Amino acid sequence: MKNNIRQILILTMCGILGFSSLARAQTTYKINDSMDLDMKLSGTSTLHKWVMNARTFNGEAQFGFKADHQLISLKGLTFSLAVLDLKSGEKGLDKNAYKALKNNEYKDITYKLISAAIFPEKNNKYLIRARGNLTIAGVTKEVSMDVHCIVNDEATITCTGSEKLNMTDYQVKPPSFMLGAMKTGDAITLDFILVYKKQIGA
Repeated sequence: MKNNIRQILILTMCGILGFSSLARAQTTYKINDSMDLDMKLSGTSTLHKWVMNARTFNGEAQFGFKADHQLISLKGLTFSLAVLDLKSGEKGLDKNAYKALKNNEYKDITYKLISAAIFPEKNNKYLIRARGNLTIAGVTKEVSMDVHCIVNDEATITCTGSEKLNMTDYQVKPPSFMLGAMKTGDAITLDFILVYKKQIGA
């Protein structure tokens, strides 16, 4: 009887210590504006292809690691992009795009992770199959995308991905220019390079 109680106590302590170790392995990372970041929306029109780039974002994530520094979990990843930070180099295109994205009412494009499955690859690289809520012009849609991550030596994690979207799914009317002579297509592509940096003391 005493041996059974002792075994139960040992197992309980191991479970508590294991849970504590896992909890400590969850580390907070934030998007680092000093790194080489990029996010772009691109599409087509009746005249030419167009691209709008942004290089300023906000966001954070909880990455979890095993004792051997292998990435095993991702929780709470977010990013936020101010619509006015998207620039094409063409003032007319930018102005109409901001209007179509309802910038007067909805200032940001945001993403919030729902769940993630992680698949290790070679050389500290990982494929993350992520589900999350993407909000554009005040409309939120669940999207699934493949995100490719590299765990770098300098306590940063680089995440890249691409997702094809339709503007009308977010109640955004594809903008037109030059009195309607130039019309953009409904389909757009969202590409991103985000660098998350480990927080001091995390």
